[in-house]
Order: sequence, then C-alpha cells, then structure tokens
Amino acid sequence: MTNTPRISIIGLGWLGLPLAQALQQKGYVVKGSTSTSEKEASLQRSGYDAVVMTLNPDPKGNLPYLLEADVLVVNVPPKAGKMGDAFHPEQMRHLADAVAASSVKWVVYVSSTSVYPELNREVTETDVQTPDESAAPALVQAEQIWQSLQTDSVKVTILRCGGLMGYERQAGKYVAGRTVNSGAVPVNYVHRDDAVGLLVAVLEQGLTGVYNVVAPQHPTRAEVYAASCRNHGYALPQLVEPESPLPFKIVSAGKLIAQTGYSFSHPDPRLF
Repeated sequence: MTNTPRISIIGLGWLGLPLAQALQQKGYVVKGSTSTSEKEASLQRSGYDAVVMTLNPDPKGNLPYLLEADVLVVNVPPKAGKMGDAFHPEQMRHLADAVAASSVKWVVYVSSTSVYPELNREVTETDVQTPDESAAPALVQAEQIWQSLQTDSVKVTILRCGGLMGYERQAGKYVAGRTVNSGAVPVNYVHRDDAVGLLVAVLEQGLTGVYNVVAPQHPTRAEVYAASCRNHGYALPQLVEPESPLPFKIVSAGKLIAQTGYSFSHPDPRLF
C-alpha cells in the first residue's frame, strides 16, 4: 500500500482489539491504548503496539505517542452511571484539545444508538442532532465536541453503534430464567464482526458524517431471546405482558449500507 494511513485506536477492548487485528491484517500500521500495564504487556506479547493511556477525565499516560497518527478511532464507552453524565463529555473535551494540536487528520468517534429516544417508529441519523433531542444528551455533547474539530484539514465521522453482540455476548444469557415484559420490543443489535467490518469499510472509503451501525433486521426481543436460549443452552425467560405497550425505536442503518455497499455477515440477530 502507498501512503497507508497510520491508525490509532483509543480503547483496545471488546470492539477495538478485533478492529486492530482486522486493520493489521490489511496492512495498516496500528497502535492503540489500554487502561493498565498488565493489559499493555499482554497486548504487546500478542503483537499489538499498545500503550497505557487513561482519561480521568484528563489524559494520563502516553497520549503523545498515540497522536502520532493520521486517523484516530475513539472507542471509549461512557461510564455515566459511575461518574455522572458530565464525565464522558469532559473526557472527550480533553482528548479533542490534544487532537487539535496534533498531526491527526481524521477522527472516527464510536457513539451509540442510545442517543435516540423511543419514538415508536424507525429513526435515522437526522432524528437526533442536538442534546435536546436526545435520550442521552451527554453522548450527543461528546459527538458535538468532535464535530467542532471538523475543518478543511480535519475530517470527523460519528458512528452510532447498536447493541454490540456475538461471541460471549448472547442475549439469552442476560435474561435466562428471568421475568421479562419487553418481549414485543424490536432489537437494535449489531454483531461484533459486522461492527468491525463496517468500521473498516468506513476507514477504507473515507466516509465522514453521522452513521448508524446496526444489523438490518429488527426481530422482537422475544424472538431473539427464544433463539438465543435455544442455540446456546440458556433457560428461557418468562415473558409477561406489560401493563401498557412499551415504547420502541427501530434504528435504520440504511444510510451506511447505501454508502458502503456493505454486505452483513450476520444480518439476523436471532442467529448471533
């Protein structure tokens, strides 16, 4: 490859590590961050260029090394429950300030479909553009911090990921033997393999803007739980009717599919 971009991944975790693996297999130079020296050593033994860097909310560790890159993938799950809603936007503000003074030319921020309220219909990227419209305003604030960096010389992409599933993350495991009243609600899941595949497609095609990253099929939770329990050996949950119908949303990935031409390995969450 000529002029292969150098890619840094903030967060070599459940999604970031397989993304790094996929990119390395394609010949990209990849480095990434982890949160402890033990994980750093383990990742390095496995052939990854990993360094410790945490956001508390200001950066601690080897951030300058990570910012010696052309592309920065920011994959930092918000810990709002523990730290309060303001913590994640503060993390992103500190990181964005450092990025603005670096050689990074493109930021890809992994957000979440939790930004969408339950509107009882299909939702697209334009349904939430401001914190006021969002069910997770702090996450939209974080998106906007990155979007404010966009200039003629810096690109920004926001990827709103659905519920990341697959491998050891099986829907049936989380409801086994429990009583559940949300069986009629459609799911907005994406298999990790496809989240990685779509991230690679975005990086290779240079897409900017806001995109939803979800599987194209949206079966009900009841259907997914039944299939997951059957396929993976979990006890079925007891499904009960709620007192009144629960609100829902169906998050459309139509924009990203149309732009990338991506073909899903796992389009049906019943088969994750």
